[in-house]
Amino acid sequence: MKFILVLILNLSATILFGQSVVEWAPTFELELTDFQSPQTEINESFKSYSLYSGANIDFSFHMTTGQFMFTKNFNSKVATTFNRSAAVLTAPDSLTAHQLLNFGKYSFDLTELYARRFRKELNECKGAFSDVSFYKPIYEEIQANMNEEHARVLKQTDLGRKSDLLQMEHQQVLSEIEILSDYCKTCKPPKKKKQK
Repeated sequence: MKFILVLILNLSATILFGQSVVEWAPTFELELTDFQSPQTEINESFKSYSLYSGANIDFSFHMTTGQFMFTKNFNSKVATTFNRSAAVLTAPDSLTAHQLLNFGKYSFDLTELYARRFRKELNECKGAFSDVSFYKPIYEEIQANMNEEHARVLKQTDLGRKSDLLQMEHQQVLSEIEILSDYCKTCKPPKKKKQK
């Protein structure tokens, strides 16, 4: 009986965690209800506004040395996730909240763009005799570049309040995601053509 209770509790925790973290998909669009941190609030007494998007690039793999040696496609090992329970949005009114939401959408798509760039770099840089830690400098550079771009657009658009400018930046990100379509999580990258 204790085993069944523990199993039920573990399954409940897994289901709850699974509902809290959402993977990026071209058909998924963030809503205000996705910002589920207890700190999320729309309150007219607020004099300022803030957003923590909850979007991340996750990368992990478990394989034998032999598997690692012959693996070039790490697409499935890189995920773009949005953590609903960590996502925070505070605003004085619904107009500002929707402007921040639009920036959150941009941020989630920007994270997917850099995940695709990361997948592409992994594919291009991984050799048969690469060390297991070959990805670290690639990941650090991708993360730094993404943070820099995020900060640039955050400042230029006033956290999404300049909606025309944000829409232009967001469209650019979506176009670049499409260009890197071979590097989606479930895609198989093209093989390099041998030089003659």
